[in-house]
Amino acid sequence: MVHKTFKVAEVQVSYKPDYKASERPKISSSKQAYDLLMQQWDLGKIELLEQSKMILLNRQNRVLGLVDISTGGVSGTILDPKIIFSIALKANTSAIILCHNHPSGNTQPSQSDIKLTNQLKEGGKLLEILVWDHLIITNENYYSFADDGMM
Repeated sequence: MVHKTFKVAEVQVSYKPDYKASERPKISSSKQAYDLLMQQWDLGKIELLEQSKMILLNRQNRVLGLVDISTGGVSGTILDPKIIFSIALKANTSAIILCHNHPSGNTQPSQSDIKLTNQLKEGGKLLEILVWDHLIITNENYYSFADDGMM
């Protein structure tokens, strides 16, 4: 019997921030998360295209990073759980805050927003990654699932 040798790629994961942990902003409210997101958002697109982002947090709720997840059209974008959790795992994240904008200016969550949030919350439990909040933002305001008791 002949054994065939297979070649496989080695996978390495690294995370090398260029600042101290104590210098990272700490998020303790949805307002702080909204303010951070608004500093980083391309405001020229907030009323044009739906986009999704994620804030990565360590155990002390200090920001590890802000990640662009997807850009969609006028009425939707994809928050793919595989992408979200693969990034969170690679960064050794303890908690995440999800976010997407509504170009219409309406901050109320759709039924699909609610369903997806619940799915991601349950997926996070399996991986021991807390889905801390999901924000729907506009230029002027935001909706927080956590503030509304939905987390």
